[in-house]
Amino acid sequence: MDNCVPGSIEDSRFLPRFQQWYIDRCRRHGVLPNRTLLSAFFRAAVRKARHQLCRLVVFLDDLKDADFLPLLDIFLEIDSSEIDEVDILHESSCNLNGERVLLLLRAIKQKLRVVDLLDLPFGKDFLGDLSQRGLTCQLLNLRSSHFRKLNMVGKFMQLRTLNLDFSTSLTSFQEDCFTCMPNLKFLSLCETRIANLWTTTSALSKLPSLMELCFQNCLLCDDTGPCLASPGGKSIDFLDHRGEPSPLEVLSDAMPGWNGLVDLQNEVSLGIKVMQDEESSSLSKPVHTSSIVPKEYIFYHPSPICYEKHYREFVIASLAGLRVLDNLPIKKVDREKANIVFSHHFERLPYRRKNKENVVSILQSRENRASCTHIQNSRRSASHISAKSQYFYSRSLSAAKVGASTWALLHPLSILGRTSGAESFRPRQFEYHPTDASLMAFGTLDGEVVVINHENENLVSYIPSLGAMSSVLGLCWLKTYPSKLISGSDNGSLKLFDIKSIPSRNEQICSRAHSVTFDEFDHLTSVHVNSTDEWFLASGYSRNVALYDISSGRQLQVFTDMHQEHINVVKFANHSPSIFATSSFDKDVKMWDLRQKPIFPCYTASSSRGNVMVCFSPDDHYLLVSAVDNEVKQLLAADGRLHLDFNIGSTGSSQNYTRSYYMNGRDYIVSGSCDENVVHICCSQTGRRLRDLSLEGKVSGTSMFVQSLRGDPFRDFHMSVLAAYIRPSSKFEIVKVNLMASNGHTKEYSDDQHSLSYSMGG
Repeated sequence: MDNCVPGSIEDSRFLPRFQQWYIDRCRRHGVLPNRTLLSAFFRAAVRKARHQLCRLVVFLDDLKDADFLPLLDIFLEIDSSEIDEVDILHESSCNLNGERVLLLLRAIKQKLRVVDLLDLPFGKDFLGDLSQRGLTCQLLNLRSSHFRKLNMVGKFMQLRTLNLDFSTSLTSFQEDCFTCMPNLKFLSLCETRIANLWTTTSALSKLPSLMELCFQNCLLCDDTGPCLASPGGKSIDFLDHRGEPSPLEVLSDAMPGWNGLVDLQNEVSLGIKVMQDEESSSLSKPVHTSSIVPKEYIFYHPSPICYEKHYREFVIASLAGLRVLDNLPIKKVDREKANIVFSHHFERLPYRRKNKENVVSILQSRENRASCTHIQNSRRSASHISAKSQYFYSRSLSAAKVGASTWALLHPLSILGRTSGAESFRPRQFEYHPTDASLMAFGTLDGEVVVINHENENLVSYIPSLGAMSSVLGLCWLKTYPSKLISGSDNGSLKLFDIKSIPSRNEQICSRAHSVTFDEFDHLTSVHVNSTDEWFLASGYSRNVALYDISSGRQLQVFTDMHQEHINVVKFANHSPSIFATSSFDKDVKMWDLRQKPIFPCYTASSSRGNVMVCFSPDDHYLLVSAVDNEVKQLLAADGRLHLDFNIGSTGSSQNYTRSYYMNGRDYIVSGSCDENVVHICCSQTGRRLRDLSLEGKVSGTSMFVQSLRGDPFRDFHMSVLAAYIRPSSKFEIVKVNLMASNGHTKEYSDDQHSLSYSMGG
């Protein structure tokens, strides 16, 4: 067989040498040569004899344990051999374990070209080791891999193409991902679960050579250059697996200047395969992209990120070096339009800052300004200058910190029950304290009311559930009596508690906390106290609202038929004690004044869907209205006219209940919905989106959704989110969010099955 050489081959001296090399290593280890490996060495010799690149192609499917040691010896010596390149491929099965495969891959230093590990069943340890330590290959195919959060921080210094298509567990990137891929030009991420524009583009911005990016495949491309899909929908492989010239090699010879890229770039660009298993994939439906893409283009196998509003414009505006997105070239006019769309709909930095600033530089500038002000204040109002500069610099510092931290810091509060060894509480509603920045109250699914120091996670006060099992749905602190709060439960009970008694975990002591009981309000969902602590209102699964006098403990009046459907939330104004607003699933929001006997509203404003909630801005200038499925609008409180529509994308679900609150005073709003794991952060003056924050459970199969949320009233760009886990078991957890710090500065927080990971927002 060694001496049987096709007549067209000019030089046969390499044929026995390569095969004999392998046979000698087999003899050394006392094993029989593998026929497929002998054939592979023969093909390499044929290419060498034709004065082509001498490429050795090894299929993991053909290897057995006995082949490992001889092949390892070959690979350890291959850099000094006459073989130019090595491809390691996998088609269907592999008898070697993951550790041995990694040893083979890492034995080859500079001559490793293609590593195709499609659907290799080695699990997270194999993928983790590969990601952490890197490879020397130029093309890496990890399609259908089981990554969940990609963290490829190892050295991939020669890598030019990375294919992660159909990795349907992949949701996001770690902050340091892609930091050691200086030559990566082509990346494909079709039909993954990647969804967050901010953390995704931030991670990809670390790739200085990235030219071509795919989150979906175009199937109707005419004259678009580097199209990864064939018009007929057939798969294109980057090489013929058994050694014949590949279609790509023929194409490369016929069109050497195709797309202006050199041979290897052509190979890797077309090397990203297109899978047409449309029936088995829930994401394999046609997608039409944004306005800068002609209508005739249809896309298949999209990742969820492709459904985000202005997806294409956002990616193009964020990645200045990108030449091709989803198989379509990016022209100059496309980039100009993308920048316009981005500036209209998104904030690159908070408070309209144009460029990222260094925190140290801002602090130095503030000190220099303060010195100048002190010297020159004889003719001007020093207090006016100081106040103005302090306001300006605090915003600048916030913008600098947020701009440097695309991945927010998330920390789930860990508050155990009142007795030793007890499980954690199950929060259902929570409120920050109005005057003490360290305190937070939350009510539980079991009817308990708990006050904690959320800074050190210590229990401050515990009020057990009394009577029948119920969930606390309404909480509101009093303002002039900050040790008191109103609690309302879904069984209708209404109580006022005073928490200034000595903190204790002892149930007997805690249960003696002073309380006042009010008349019940059936099927309660909301309570709120007015600005002077005279009255509070209660609403619920009815068309009525009840008014209570706090000092006497009496129910003063029930206002009937205020809406056509039940009133989910009622809110007093922050500064006008008689003004309140109601939001109902009848799609209306109404403003009322107690001084006018609320028979008729001051005005009515309507949404297109049922309203979940309403709240006043801290200065009472605006109403923030949240209707089902991300319909969030800001109204002028004076007359109900529309001020802003935040245009958050809908999901199509009639059960996607949305809640929104203010953050940083009235500067920003935060919005989340119960069918989604995303918190949207928008400027309340322009409506532009600053960021989306994605919440993820670390354990595969854990679904996590936004049940409620609040902006921290004392800290800019801080909030807390009440997150609900639905699978594998039901659980609620309060998660603190700091947008000015990076997750790179956190430790891992775990809770067995329910622990948090993050992507921003990411």
